[in-house]
Amino acid sequence: MSSWGEIQTGFLELWGKAETIWVAGGFAMTPIAVVTLVMFALGVHVWLRLREKGFESVPEKRWRTWIHDEKARKGPIGSLIDGVSIARDTKDLDVVFNKVQASEVKPFERDLKVMKVCVGLAPLLGLFGTVTGMLATFNALAEGSGGDQTMAMIAKGISEALITTEAGLVVALPGLFFQYFLARKFERYRAFLAHLETVCTQALHKRTLAVATND
Repeated sequence: MSSWGEIQTGFLELWGKAETIWVAGGFAMTPIAVVTLVMFALGVHVWLRLREKGFESVPEKRWRTWIHDEKARKGPIGSLIDGVSIARDTKDLDVVFNKVQASEVKPFERDLKVMKVCVGLAPLLGLFGTVTGMLATFNALAEGSGGDQTMAMIAKGISEALITTEAGLVVALPGLFFQYFLARKFERYRAFLAHLETVCTQALHKRTLAVATND
């Protein structure tokens, strides 16, 4: 019980410090927080969807056999092969894989572009807070008559300038690495789809040739 109480006390103290920093950062902290939520929510969404595809958990040797063995297909990759196996010639196969590109690739590209915009927007919002904080500082110097009140206004402006700059960078740096990690994972998935299309095309050619030979 004592350890749980210490954890609660520590959390409340941390929350109080965070709230103090948030208030000192000024109004620019709100758009930075919105950008942060959008960026990392999209990132987690993309990561979960890529993980659900299962393209890295199924060896190539296994899914190659699924092209010819309909009963052995299972999971997301099996469903994908089911969808492309309806093609009867290369023209149909091109149409099917164009649909796959539209349904599988385009949403990832859109979400990753939004993440990239958020990564670039976070430090700009921090810079905007820096400018407003410095303007508040200069305004206090110009209009103040000295004393504790003027010094408090100057300190508030400087705090706002520094905190928003730091917040923008703290958001942008991990967001940049997260977006890069997801982009690399997405590129592997897109390469997998391209490889699958090549293998399916070769299998279709062999099947067509075998049918023509038998006829």
